[in-house]
Amino acid sequence: MKPIYKLTDRYPRKRAFITGAASGLGKALATELAHDGWTLGLADMDTANLERVATELQAKGGTTQTYVFDVSDYAAFRQQADKFLLLNGGVDLIFNNAGVGDGGAFEEYSIENYEWMIRVNQMSVVHGCHIFMPVLKQQRSGHIINTASIAAVSCAPTMGAYNMTKAAVVAISETIYGELLDYNVQVSCIMPSYFRTNVAQHARGGEFVNRATQYLLDKSNLEADAVAREILIRMAKGELYLILPDIARNMWRMKRLAPTWFRRQVKERFLSALKHIDQRLSGK
Repeated sequence: MKPIYKLTDRYPRKRAFITGAASGLGKALATELAHDGWTLGLADMDTANLERVATELQAKGGTTQTYVFDVSDYAAFRQQADKFLLLNGGVDLIFNNAGVGDGGAFEEYSIENYEWMIRVNQMSVVHGCHIFMPVLKQQRSGHIINTASIAAVSCAPTMGAYNMTKAAVVAISETIYGELLDYNVQVSCIMPSYFRTNVAQHARGGEFVNRATQYLLDKSNLEADAVAREILIRMAKGELYLILPDIARNMWRMKRLAPTWFRRQVKERFLSALKHIDQRLSGK
């Protein structure tokens, strides 16, 4: 059967390691690759959902291996990654996808929460790149895909911790893109706007933040499986910035062309949206 994705032809051994694989975008990416018969290293802390997803993907044609660990723990990440590498003789795609969403006024969001967000959203990407890059260099093949967000561009008020960690993921991706160019290893950075997922399930910013974030996610007409398909297609073209949908690409362009005007627009529109959400959630 002809493969669905060009990446499958490019990497005939078909080995992918995906963090945050038990739900959302991680699960969607794994599902698409399963249809092409990939061997999938599925990593997450949610043991029950991870095993359920692994069983589902086997039925779709994938070969699954599960790895339960905290991506913010470097030693645990290395231990599990080494198991995958030993078992499969290398790796072709690494999706540093695990992350959390949250918000709160900058000075009210606790330092402990900032540190938590940095560990999960930022350092987990550092860990994944740090562990797998030497292997990819030695292979002289492979592709690293880091999940950021259009929040790295929009930097809306009350989302300081999330914004800065996602901006860091963009910077990490740009840095290693240059370092890996001479090794035939590609790098892509995913920068989507809101789409339906459970990224806010561990939010610590309070009830309104949790409900407002989930409202925005549910209101989006963009599903994780559609995002996953576009990512896999555009990865094969060697794109560094995987910005989607069109509204996110327009935000990227507007910030570059008129940054100060853009900042004011983001503030006005975001605060207006929060007011609207508050009214909806309170039943007014």
